[in-house]
Amino acid sequence: MKIKIFASLTIVAFMLTFTKAHAQTQSSQALEAKISGIIKKLTLEEKISMLHANSIFGTAGVPRLGIPGLMTDDGPLGVREDLKEGWASANLTTDSATFFPNGSALAATWNPGLAYRYGHDMGEEARWRKKWIMLVPAFNIARTPLCGRTYEYYSEDPFLNSRLAVQAVNGIQGQGIAACVKHFAANNQEVERGRVSVELDERTLREIYLPAFKAAVTEANAWTIMSAYNKIRGVYCSENPYLLNTILKDEWKFKGIVISDWGGTHSTVNAANNGLDLEMGSGGNYSKYFFAQPLLDSVKAGKVSMAVIDEKIHRILWVMYHTVMATNPPAGKINTPEHSKTAYDIAAESIVLLKNEQHLLPLNTGNLKSVAIIGDNATEMFHLGGFGAGVKARYEVTALAGLQNRLGKAVAINYAQGYSGVYKPQRRDTSNKYNKPDTALIAQAVAAAKKSDMAIVFVGGNREWESEARDRKDLTLPFGEQQLVDAVTAVNANTIVVVVAGAPYDLGKIKKNNSTVVWSWYNGSENGNALADVLLGKVNPSGRLPFTFPNELKDSPAHALNAYPGTDLKVEYKEGILVGYRWFDTKKIEPMYCFGYGLSYTNYRYAALHTGKTSYTKAENITATIKVTNTGKYAGKETVQLYISKPNSAVERADKELKAFKKVNIPAGQTASVTLSIPVKDLAYFDNKTNKWVVEPGKYMLLAGASSRDIKGTASVVVK
Repeated sequence: MKIKIFASLTIVAFMLTFTKAHAQTQSSQALEAKISGIIKKLTLEEKISMLHANSIFGTAGVPRLGIPGLMTDDGPLGVREDLKEGWASANLTTDSATFFPNGSALAATWNPGLAYRYGHDMGEEARWRKKWIMLVPAFNIARTPLCGRTYEYYSEDPFLNSRLAVQAVNGIQGQGIAACVKHFAANNQEVERGRVSVELDERTLREIYLPAFKAAVTEANAWTIMSAYNKIRGVYCSENPYLLNTILKDEWKFKGIVISDWGGTHSTVNAANNGLDLEMGSGGNYSKYFFAQPLLDSVKAGKVSMAVIDEKIHRILWVMYHTVMATNPPAGKINTPEHSKTAYDIAAESIVLLKNEQHLLPLNTGNLKSVAIIGDNATEMFHLGGFGAGVKARYEVTALAGLQNRLGKAVAINYAQGYSGVYKPQRRDTSNKYNKPDTALIAQAVAAAKKSDMAIVFVGGNREWESEARDRKDLTLPFGEQQLVDAVTAVNANTIVVVVAGAPYDLGKIKKNNSTVVWSWYNGSENGNALADVLLGKVNPSGRLPFTFPNELKDSPAHALNAYPGTDLKVEYKEGILVGYRWFDTKKIEPMYCFGYGLSYTNYRYAALHTGKTSYTKAENITATIKVTNTGKYAGKETVQLYISKPNSAVERADKELKAFKKVNIPAGQTASVTLSIPVKDLAYFDNKTNKWVVEPGKYMLLAGASSRDIKGTASVVVK
C-alpha cells in the first residue's frame, strides 16, 4: 500500500511540474506571437524612435499602436526625485521616497535576505512612481579603496557580490520592475572612466569581474543591464562585441535590454551591430543621438540590418511586457512602515564594531548622566549630495536625533559640531585643501567633552567627499577630523569614535589610541535609530567588513604594483585574480582590518569542522558543518564564512577564496549547527589556454571562520 501511495504522489508531482512547464511554454509562445505581431506593424522610423532617449530618464513610445515609453530611474539609495528637463529638481511634493542604506552597507550585512527585501521595497516604490527600470543594483568590484563609487558598490569579493546581487534583482523584478545591473564591466575607478581602457587577462575577467553579472543574468534573469563607460582591451563597453554579444547574449542567453550609461555611447554602426540596444543620455538634441537619425541613415545605407533593429525592438518589447505592459501587476507602495523597517534592519545589521577594549559599549545608561555628541556627521543627512544618484527622502533620522530619541531626558546631551563637512569642489577636484582643522570648532568640542561623562565623536566622509565622477586622492580622514579626535580623546578617556563612510579610510591612529571604534555607513532613513540601538545594546552588532582596510594605501594590490590609475589612458590589472583579501592573504601582508572582520558584544566558540564525505565527484556538492556556540550573555548574529584553498595547484591561486557563508542568529548560551554547501564546479579556475573552466582534481582545504584572517576550523576533501 505504501508503495502505491508513493507512486501516486510521484505521478501527481510529475503532472504538476509538467503542467506548470507547459503553461509557461504556452505563455512564452503567446508573448512571442504578440511581440512579432507588433514588430511587423512598426515603421522603421517608429522603431528607431524607441532605441534612444527622448528625455533624461525616458524613451519614446508609439501611441499609434498603444506602446508606452519606458521610464528609468536612478538607484541605488532609493527612487530618485523627479527632475525637470535637466538635472534640477522639479520641486514636486509627491516624489519623496524611502532612503535605503548604501551598497557597501548592504554588503556589510552579509545577509542575502535583506538584499531581497531591499530590492522588493525599492521595486514597490518604483512601481508607485511609475518608473519601470531601476538603475540598480551596482556591484562592481572594489579594486581600489579610492574609487568614488565604492560606497555605491558592494564588496571586493565576487562571491559575496553574486549572492547579494541575485536577491536584489529577484526583489526588484518580483514587483514587475526591471532591475538594471551595472556597470558591465570592470568599471573600478572614476579617474578617466569615460576613456580609460582596462587591460586584463581572461582568467581575471572571468573569475573576479564577471561572476556577479553572470549570476544576476543566469540565476535572477535580470531584464536589463547597463554597459560601463570604460573600454575593455581598447574597445568601449557599449560597443564591445565580445562582452555584449559573445558573453552576455550568446553564452549567458540574456533576453533583455543592454542600456548605455548616460552619454556612454560612442558610435552608431559599431554600437548597433555589437550589442547595444538602447542609448541613453543627459539631454541635448535627442534627434542627433547615435541611435536616432544617424542610426536611421545607417539602416537605409545598409550598414545596420533590419534584423539587428528588430532584435533590439524585440528585447525592448519583451521588457515592456514584464513591466509597464504587464497584466495583473503588483500594486505599488511608497514610504510604508514596512519599507522603513527594511531600511532599519539593513542599517542595524550593517554596523561593524571594530574595537571595544574598555567595554564602553553597549552603553551603560544607568551610570551615564551626560554625553558629548561631537562631529558634523552626527547631524549630516546623507540622502543627497555628490555627483550622482540621490533620493529625496521623506525623512532621515540623524545620529544625533537617534540618540536623543533613545536616551530621552535622563541623559544630558552636549552637542558640538567639531568640524565643517562642507565640500563644494569642482567635479574632479581631489585636492587636500579641505583637510584643515577648525581650531574654534575643536575648542568647542573639547569644552563639551570635558563636561560630559562620555564623548561620541562622529567622523568619516560624506556624500560630497565620496562621489561618482571622482576618486579620492588618498585615505586620509578629511576636514581635520583626526585632530578633532585627538583633542577630544586627550580630555575624555571615555571617547567612542564612530566612523561614517562608504569606503576605507586610514584609521591607524584611531585604532592605536582609541579603545572603542564603530563603523557606520550612509545608512538610510532609519540611520540614527539603528545606530543608537546598536550603541545601547538593543541590537548586537553583526556587520562584517565587505572589503580590506590597508594599513597603507601602497599595501593594496593596484597601488603596490603601480597599476592605478594607469598611464596613457590604459590601466593594466597587474594583480590579476589577487584582488582585496586574496592579495593580502597570499602575499602575507597584514591589513588594518581584514575582509569579513567584525566584533560582537558576545563571544562565539566554533567546534571542529567536518564534511559530509571525504571525496567528491565534479557533479556533487560539498557539504560542511560546524557548530557555533554563543558563550556570552547577549543574543547575536554570527556570519560563518567558508573559504577554500588548493594546495599544490597547477596554476596560481589565492591563499583562500570565499565560497559560502551563512548568517545565523544564536541566543545566549545556545549552539547552532551550521551547514554550508559548495558545488564542486565552483572550485574551478578559468584556464586561459583552453578558454574553459577547469576543476582541478586533488586535495582541497576547507577553512571556516569569522573572517578571512580568523579561521576557526579546517577540513580537507578530495575531488576525483
